[in-house]
Order: sequence, then structure tokens, then C-alpha cells
Amino acid sequence: MGKTYRVYTMQKWKWILIGLVGVLVIAAAGFIVWAGTPLAATAEAGAALQPDEQVQVIEQNGWMVFQPAAGEPSTGFIFYPGGRVDARAYAPLLRDIAAQGYLAVIVPMPLNLALFGVNAAADVQAAFPAIQTWAVGGHSLGGAMAARYAQANPVAGLVFWASYPDIDLSQTPLAVVSIYGTRDGVANAESLENSRALLPTGTRWVAVEGGNHSGFGSYGLQPGDNEATISADDQRAQVVAATVELLASLQAP
Repeated sequence: MGKTYRVYTMQKWKWILIGLVGVLVIAAAGFIVWAGTPLAATAEAGAALQPDEQVQVIEQNGWMVFQPAAGEPSTGFIFYPGGRVDARAYAPLLRDIAAQGYLAVIVPMPLNLALFGVNAAADVQAAFPAIQTWAVGGHSLGGAMAARYAQANPVAGLVFWASYPDIDLSQTPLAVVSIYGTRDGVANAESLENSRALLPTGTRWVAVEGGNHSGFGSYGLQPGDNEATISADDQRAQVVAATVELLASLQAP
């Protein structure tokens, strides 16, 4: 009786274990499918990946690299895309930043989530030794992960697009700008406000009046977001201008 009971118990736990493993496998597969189907970039974003007389566009190590066609930039900007957004969606903005004299690099993330590529900027910095000054930044989740990188690496500037840090950067020497849309329906407004205490006192806050979360890229309206009350071109121009102002402040006079 005792032996039979033990055998029954072992078989029972065996099937329970198999069931749990099966649930985990299904959950992992579902997560991979979910993360691997990002919000698609628009045709406009695809067009921004074509080089012209102002900006050279190069694919290097999987990155999208934008370089001014004239001159040798000394300041570079590494960009982390938002969670589950096609990295190409940010090409129009990064291209415009490069056109103003900066190296700009979009770093696609594993499973389209910057959480799995926090230190991706290190390889970019190593690949461009001529760049003297670096800034990192990102949209939404990308901005939070860029902040983690900036905390412990040789970076002078940090740019948040509709984003905020989850670590304390208040005592760092970073030059920081936080750019946000007043119609954002995705980024938590309370968390954005609370992040002021986590950032250096000199942080510049730029409100894009009428701008939303989706307007920081070119991928259509994100689920849960509000409609913007300004044009996409207007929002992007304001975001680029505020970002370039931060990059210009990093350069030696």
C-alpha cells in the first residue's frame, strides 16, 4: 500500500511539473510574439532612411547611423526606441538632429524592449572614437533605460522623450532635458512630475503644448494615447529643437 501510494504521488507531481513547464513555455512564446510585433513605422519613416546631400545614412552593426554630410561631428547622440515600437519610426527625428551637425544613432533593441539592451550604447561609443562628447536618450521605456546607462558610463547628456528615470540621478553632473507632450495619454503624468526629485536641479523641462506620446515617433496613434492637437511635423520640430539645444550645450564654446 505504502509503495503504491508513493508511486502514485510521484506520478502526480511529475504531471504537475510537466503542466507547469507547459504553462511557462506557452507564456514565454506568447511574450516573444507580443514583443516581436512592434507598432509599425510609417512610410515617412522609411523615406527618412534614404541618404541625401545633407545627411548620410548608414546601417552599421544593426544600428541606424545618421551623419552630417559636411564636416566631422564631435558630439554624438545615441537613441533608445520606445517599447514595442519599430526602431525605424524615429528616423525622421534623428535625421533632423544629424542635419544640424551631430552624429545620431538609433539602436534597435532585443525583442523591441530597451530593458534587454541597457548597455547597448557602449558598443556605439566604442565604434566612434572620434566623438568627443556623448549624450544618450530615448522615448518612453527607452528613455528610462538610457538613464540607467548614463548613470554609470562616460556620458555628458541625457534626453527624455515622454519618459522619466526609475533611478536617482539628482547628484550626477549630467545635463538633462525632459521633453513631454501635454496630451500624452501613455506616460504617467504623476510619475513624470515625481521624477523631478530624481533629476539634477539644472534639468530643463520642455512641454510640447498639444503634443501626445505617439508624436515622438512616426508610427501612428499608439493604443491608449490621446489625439494630438498640433501637427506631427510641429511636434517633431519642437522635440528636435529641444534635443539639439541640449546637445549644443555640451560642446565647448
